[in-house]
Amino acid sequence: MKSLVQAALDFGFSHAGLLDVATLAVRPEVRDMCAADLCSQYGRCWVCPPGCGTLDDSRKLLAGFKAGLLVQTTVVLEDEYDYEAMLAAGEEHRRLVADFRHELWPRFPKLVALGNGACTICDPCTYPDAPCRYPELAVQSMEALGLVVSDVCAANDLPYYHGPGTLTYTGCYLLI
Repeated sequence: MKSLVQAALDFGFSHAGLLDVATLAVRPEVRDMCAADLCSQYGRCWVCPPGCGTLDDSRKLLAGFKAGLLVQTTVVLEDEYDYEAMLAAGEEHRRLVADFRHELWPRFPKLVALGNGACTICDPCTYPDAPCRYPELAVQSMEALGLVVSDVCAANDLPYYHGPGTLTYTGCYLLI
């Protein structure tokens, strides 16, 4: 499993570490934040609440795995208003999560990839009128499962904060 950390770093992630799925706590207050719809995706896509299922569904999904891999993309910002760099880093992280999943699939065919934000494969998403067009490719956010990302990082000895003037996006792969 440790070779996966190096593989993630070689692939382009800024930071990576092993994930003990037993450390993942599904928390209702995260879903409450989703319901506030600050990202404008609540009720608009299959990988965000309520389309992604209940918190019990999240717990059942997580129970099927024992280990995983945490990955991060960190960017240094010119200043706290460097939205261009923030957006670019978010898009780069989404791309890395989706592309690295293809590298992992031969070894872990039942893996689940979790990233940042809503899925961006289809525009518009078919939710709620028709099933997801690409359920095997859609990437759900860690928060949509009810996870506090900073807590997940802390519980798995991977820093969430990488210094002043930085922004980090975190994702993970549930592998076995």
